[in-house]
Amino acid sequence: MTDIALTREVSAALARCELTFRPRHAIDLDRAVGQHAAYCRMLESLGLDVVRLPGDPAQPDCCFVEDTAVVLDEVAVLAHPGAPSRRGEVDVVASALEGYRTLARIPSSARLDGGDVLALGRRIFVGSSARTDAAGARALQRIVAPFGYDVVPVGVTGCLHLKSAVTAIGEGAVLANPGWLDLAPFDGIDVVPIPADEPGAANVLRVAGSVIAHSGFPRTIDLLAARGVDVRPIDVSEFLKAEAGVTCKSIVFHLVRGSSPGNRPS
Repeated sequence: MTDIALTREVSAALARCELTFRPRHAIDLDRAVGQHAAYCRMLESLGLDVVRLPGDPAQPDCCFVEDTAVVLDEVAVLAHPGAPSRRGEVDVVASALEGYRTLARIPSSARLDGGDVLALGRRIFVGSSARTDAAGARALQRIVAPFGYDVVPVGVTGCLHLKSAVTAIGEGAVLANPGWLDLAPFDGIDVVPIPADEPGAANVLRVAGSVIAHSGFPRTIDLLAARGVDVRPIDVSEFLKAEAGVTCKSIVFHLVRGSSPGNRPS
């Protein structure tokens, strides 16, 4: 089964990105563009078909495409981002996804960022964060319940999104910063705590049997490697300044029967 990685190029206005928990530091745009290109090449090296959407100078955060949609095998759910400045990003992604999935949409009365959504099997954990509210979780539940999914709310504190605090590293295993989320909903799941001196290291991307991790978190990389994880380090340091990480820059999903890859953008 082919895996698709939907990405969007870096906006020339990245320095004006939304920030909630981090102080603003100067972002080297050229370096960020280079890191994004290396990220896309890594996905391709792992066998993914990388779809690149153009960036938009009017949308500073547009390269953080993960927040605009949640793509399951059965449906693509278009988000209603918690930051009003980001809501204009959704329609471009919707146009790209309509060739792959039936689309559903979170209503404007609710807030939901894709970075707050972690699907593990038929359970979908949804962070209660600065960007996603209870109405967003309920709206997602209504959309996905007919396909057999159960939405599980998770309290998030001290970071932007659920995936800032926890991500998958294997079947039934997650990497987590226990100080940034309520771990009670993860009962029965193997929770691997990150080293305390690398608080942002829980954001990794599991794809094609490997785990992509920021190269600036060496202790976490060693921890994962000791567990037999095939870790692929990559530098995303400029994006950390934008309160982002490894998962934010792509939406990864399977190409399933009934989709129309011939209609997708290049």
